[in-house]
Amino acid sequence: MNKNTVLAWATFIMIIMGLVLIGLGVYRYADVAGWGFATVGIGFFAIAWVFNALKGRV
Repeated sequence: MNKNTVLAWATFIMIIMGLVLIGLGVYRYADVAGWGFATVGIGFFAIAWVFNALKGRV
C-alpha cells in the first residue's frame, strides 16, 4: 500500500467512527453525554477531511 491508499483507508475509518459516535450521541445517550459524543464525532469528520485533503500531496 502506498501513502495515498493508507490515507484513503484512514479517511474511511474516521468517517465510519464519526457516524458511530454521532449515532451514539443521538440514540443511546440522550442526556448531556450525548452532546459530547456528537461533538467528538464531528471532530472525527474534521480530521477525516484533513486526511482526504492530504491525499496526493504527501
